[in-house]
Amino acid sequence: MFLARVIGEVVAAVKHDHLGGRKLLLVQPVTPADVAMGKSAIAVDAVDSGPGDLVLVADEGNMAAQVLQCARGPIRTVIVGVVDRVDVGDATG
Repeated sequence: MFLARVIGEVVAAVKHDHLGGRKLLLVQPVTPADVAMGKSAIAVDAVDSGPGDLVLVADEGNMAAQVLQCARGPIRTVIVGVVDRVDVGDATG
């Protein structure tokens, strides 16, 4: 899983059957300090997020199938949470 910022919406007139009725969003991975890193990706939205939201993204096919409650198919990347804030502290306690 990784943190990302939703940077756009993806509109597709024709989609695979597994994607029917599902919103596709463009996400940019970010650090806990909200600094962009790596390549953007297209993710299926499972939590009604939108542009500008900080989100938690799962990037594994089996997890995507479980979250979306569908047979394993062409979906790998899915938004599973909207993040309110990230607290980074001393892990040693």
